[in-house]
Amino acid sequence: MASFPDSVNENDLGKAKFIGELLVPVAPFDQKSGREAWTVAFAPNGSYFAWSQGHRTVKLVPWTKCLKDFSLGHNGQGTEPGSPRRLSRQNSSETLIPLNEPRERTIDCGDIVWGLAFGSSVPEKQSRCVNIEWHRFKFGQDQLLLATGLNNGRIKIWDVYTGKLLLNLMDHTDVVRDLTFAPDGSLMLVSASRDKTLRVWDLKDDGNMVKVLRGHQNWVYCSAFSPDSSILCSVGAGKAVFLWNMDKFTLIRKLEGHHNDVVSCEFSPDGALLATASYDTRVIVWDHHKATILLELGHLFPPPSPIFAGGSNDRWVRSVSFCPDGRHIASITDDRLVRFWSIEQRAPETIASLPNGLCCAFSPEGGVLAAGTRDGSVHFWESPRSVSSLQHLCRMTLRRISTTQDIESLSIPTPLRDYLTYKVI
Repeated sequence: MASFPDSVNENDLGKAKFIGELLVPVAPFDQKSGREAWTVAFAPNGSYFAWSQGHRTVKLVPWTKCLKDFSLGHNGQGTEPGSPRRLSRQNSSETLIPLNEPRERTIDCGDIVWGLAFGSSVPEKQSRCVNIEWHRFKFGQDQLLLATGLNNGRIKIWDVYTGKLLLNLMDHTDVVRDLTFAPDGSLMLVSASRDKTLRVWDLKDDGNMVKVLRGHQNWVYCSAFSPDSSILCSVGAGKAVFLWNMDKFTLIRKLEGHHNDVVSCEFSPDGALLATASYDTRVIVWDHHKATILLELGHLFPPPSPIFAGGSNDRWVRSVSFCPDGRHIASITDDRLVRFWSIEQRAPETIASLPNGLCCAFSPEGGVLAAGTRDGSVHFWESPRSVSSLQHLCRMTLRRISTTQDIESLSIPTPLRDYLTYKVI
C-alpha cells in the first residue's frame, strides 16, 4: 500500500529542513534500562529542552544554546548558516557558564524514564487545599520544575536550576507513562499510568494527591490539558479517548472513532480542536465540544479496513503535536517518516525521514520540531514557515474564550459560523 493518496506525488512534497540532532554518549549495555527517548519536552518559557535519553537519564540543555549550535538563523564558526550539526552532549557541561545563565544538566532518575513535563508557578494561583497553613515548599514565579515518570511507578520532581530532587511521589502501581502540568501555573500535575488510572497531584500542597481518575479499562498512554486548564484529555489502549472536567474531576464524555490503541493527544493552542494519534494509522482532529470528527489525517492509502487498522501494521502513529501557530500538526509514524500537516488539507505539507521515531514536540515559538528515537537521540527540523492570516488569528483569539456552542448561538452568517467552528478548514 502507498503512503500517500493517489493525487499526491511523494517526490513533489517539500522535504522538512533538518537542522541538527543531539546524540547519546556510547555506554555499556545496562539490563536495568533501555536507550529509548520516550519523551521530549520544552520548558514553557523556552529556556530548556529536555529528553529521556535512556539508561535512567534525563538531559537538560539550554534551548538558546541549541539553536546557536544548530546555526538556525546564525552564522556558526566553520558552519554554513542553517546547516545541520551533530552534537554529542557528553562533556560540554564542563564549560563555565555565568550563574544567571541556564546550565546544562544530566539527571539520574534511578529507573527508566517514560514521562517528562516542565512546570512553572504563578504565585496568585493558590493550592486548592485552602485550609493548609504550612507548606514544606513555596514555589516562586522564577522557579522551574521538571517532573519525571518512572518505570517503577514513581514520580520525581526536580528543581531545574539546581538539579535538586524536591519530591518523590509514590502511589502508582505500574509504569508512569506520561505527565502533564496544568498550563495555568497552579502546579497541578496529572500522571497517566499502565495501572489504568490517572492521578492528580497538587505540588503547591507539597505533592499531595488530590484525585484518582478511573474509567480506563486498559493502560493509559497519554494525557493533555486544554489551554485554559478546564478540560483534560486522556487516551489509552482499547480505542479510548476520555474528556474530564478538571474543576469537578468528573468524566465529561468519551470520543469514539479510533479502531486501535490511542497513544497521543494534544489540544490546539486556542483549545478549539483536539488531535489524537492511534495505532489505527490515523490522526483524528476533533471538535471535542461537540464530540465530532472534523478531519482525519491518514498515514496509509487506500485507507485500511477497521479490521486491518485494529491489528498490527507498519503505519502505527506514535505521536502527534500541535504547532503553536494553530495551523500545523506533526506526526511520528512507524513507516520511518515524520509528517508536517496543515489543518487546511488532508495530505502532508512536508515530510522527512526518521528511523525509529517515538515522540515529538514543537518548541514554544513553534519554529522547531523535536523528535525522540529508539536509540535515545533527538532530531530537529524547522517547522513549515507561513504567515497566518488575520482571519485565522481572530478565530484563535475568539475560540480561546468561546466554545462551539457559544459560536453556534451567535446571529452571524453561516459561512462565518462554519469558519469559526473549524467546519471549514
